[in-house]
Amino acid sequence: MRTLPFPTARSVGGVGMQVATMDDGTAWRADAPAHRVHRIDFHVVMFFSAGPVRHMIDFAEYEATAGDVLWIRPGQVHRFSARDGYRGTVLTMQPGFLPRPVVEATGLYRYDLPPLLRPAPDELDALLASLTQLRREYEDTALPPALHSSVLRHQLTAFLLRLAHLAASSAEAERHRADTTFTLFRDAVERGFATNHSVSAYADALAVSRRTLVRAVRAATGQTPKGFIDRRVVLEAKRLLAHTDLPIGRVGAAVGFPDAANFSKFFHQHTDMTPAAFRTELRQGAGAG
Repeated sequence: MRTLPFPTARSVGGVGMQVATMDDGTAWRADAPAHRVHRIDFHVVMFFSAGPVRHMIDFAEYEATAGDVLWIRPGQVHRFSARDGYRGTVLTMQPGFLPRPVVEATGLYRYDLPPLLRPAPDELDALLASLTQLRREYEDTALPPALHSSVLRHQLTAFLLRLAHLAASSAEAERHRADTTFTLFRDAVERGFATNHSVSAYADALAVSRRTLVRAVRAATGQTPKGFIDRRVVLEAKRLLAHTDLPIGRVGAAVGFPDAANFSKFFHQHTDMTPAAFRTELRQGAGAG
């Protein structure tokens, strides 16, 4: 896999950043097929004025549309869509262009933050105004080179502080949504596990995508939604086997398995024991105590 360096030669005055229009391919794409998977050693921030556009970052697909922002950090693997048209403005920058205190304050290496940002209209207006001013300064060749670079660093810092605040706020909002989604899922499973073992059915009932549900449950428990459902079913089956004299088939039916053979297979997969063996072992142990 190719790692593409920052194309300094394309920058105005050779500075460590660029601002360009995305539909001008020569201004912002490195010399490589953009639709192939590659790694970059610089930052890319894309502001979309149209969409949708599907873009892969670290093997996850993101769909961006007008008003959305994608922030790709150094070292991340990504791929441009070969079919979608990219429209908007792009900022690229070398990691070393800004001093370390600014790098830390702006969270340039916060890989835990989401790449896809969806700013509110007022946030987007403020970011675009700051980006417009940055582009104006970037294209101003009247200044001496040293002063040009100094002005750009100050303007870029102001822009990145706004962007970093948006990224951190988006991450916090995403965590809150994930917590809420998991809580609703957990409650729905508690009500419906005896008849509903389908992840897609729970996602539909909660009006979220299956992918969103997977992320929320994994963030809260480290499990998949299917694993969470199965654990709850097994727990209930164990309770019934331990505390009732229901036949195995009736226990299976009580947790959503009308066919006793399917229930026994499911139970064995998750416990390495048949339901009958579990019940016998539990009761023999209780008698010995």
